[in-house]
Amino acid sequence: MHERDAAIEALTDAIVRYSVERVRLSPPPLDRGRTEAELQEMAGNTITPEGIGGLQALQLFQDVLAPATISVDHSKFLSFVPAAPTEASVLFDFVVGASSIYAGSWMEGAGAVFAENQALRWLADLAGLPGEAGGVFVSGGTIGNLSALIAARYHWRLLAQGRHDRVRGLIVASTGSHSSIASAARAMDADIVKVVADERGRMDGDALHALIGDLPEEDRSRIFAIVATSGTTNAGVIDDLAGAGRIANDLGVWYHIDGAYGGAALCSPTARPKFAGIERCDSFIVDPHKWLFAPFDCCALLYRNPSIARAAHTQHAEYLDVLHRDGADHEWNPSDYAHHLSRRARGLPFWFSLATYGTDQYAKAVDITLQVTAGAADLIRAADHVELLVEPDLSVLVFRRIGWTPQQYQAWSDNALLVGEAFVVPTTWNGETVLRFCFVNPLTTVDEVGEILDSLR
Repeated sequence: MHERDAAIEALTDAIVRYSVERVRLSPPPLDRGRTEAELQEMAGNTITPEGIGGLQALQLFQDVLAPATISVDHSKFLSFVPAAPTEASVLFDFVVGASSIYAGSWMEGAGAVFAENQALRWLADLAGLPGEAGGVFVSGGTIGNLSALIAARYHWRLLAQGRHDRVRGLIVASTGSHSSIASAARAMDADIVKVVADERGRMDGDALHALIGDLPEEDRSRIFAIVATSGTTNAGVIDDLAGAGRIANDLGVWYHIDGAYGGAALCSPTARPKFAGIERCDSFIVDPHKWLFAPFDCCALLYRNPSIARAAHTQHAEYLDVLHRDGADHEWNPSDYAHHLSRRARGLPFWFSLATYGTDQYAKAVDITLQVTAGAADLIRAADHVELLVEPDLSVLVFRRIGWTPQQYQAWSDNALLVGEAFVVPTTWNGETVLRFCFVNPLTTVDEVGEILDSLR
């Protein structure tokens, strides 16, 4: 064996061994971040003219860099929206990378796109979308929301037959909507008005109707999308999807639902009734890398009428003409359905996990997290040092530690991570610093939540 072949063989064995061992860690290390100065001292300069070699680079990652990242799949990682990818999905992500698949067009990635589309079809069926619905996997909720709203504005201008070509569009959302909606408005140079959410952070259909009714006629004509949220990030609350959908349908306005976090609960028979009205949407997103047990990065973007999205997003260039030749209309090019062109087959690990375990297991896993949420809420209600602030719709709990200052919350959070107890960061609710648990990992137990609550005494 040549020297180069032997080196690659050794590196391959080491990478595969590390990857398999990391996937099987139960629990994985929580770890913690490091400062740039600490990492510079520990790692040194890793990019050199002569290279440090694969085995040394892997050892550096294993010993220094990986421990300086917090493991989002740890059962006590309850901040932000964690992740809990299945073993099958993580291992298949390795396969996707090794397979060198370009998944932007059917011509180059037909097999991968076919599989991704079957996973998208399952999600579309859960949302009650028609048989012709379809879409694409994008990197995350931010690009998913932006792409859906670009299609919405395109459709609004198309229907106006030129009257709105130079009119600044208007999005109606909620004060509880995700920050990416406002970000999309800035990127599109559109305006946004927000319905004041109720005391639980929920957008009510009556409040939406009142806000639109109070707008001047010239502003009502600028509305190109109404956005509802099926599981707000901060409190896990589901908007009045049916009420918002009726209003959007009556006005003939595009109805987009951001389900990046909460939409996953559609696969649970016990939770599905909470999403009544989602079937009215024109577009919908859900992130499998959040509560559907896929690795980063993976957001499913679905359209009721994909032809509108295709017209809005298809890029035209001489070298791309072959993708849109006569007779190719039946081919599904994922690059046509979002604000992107090049893309990896990021939906394949999710597809592989669904195919491996079956959708029944997905429903059971989501139900487990909902049961843990209910059990944790009971612990908070029974304790005398903490207080539940919002009754949960899904798997987020917002609560206060009675009597604490913002500084005490932050000091406790920092120490809990430092000692490897948990990763729980403060948030705010109605201007008050509080704590928040987000459960998406079926391996998290009520006993573990009890240990965290006890550490707050």
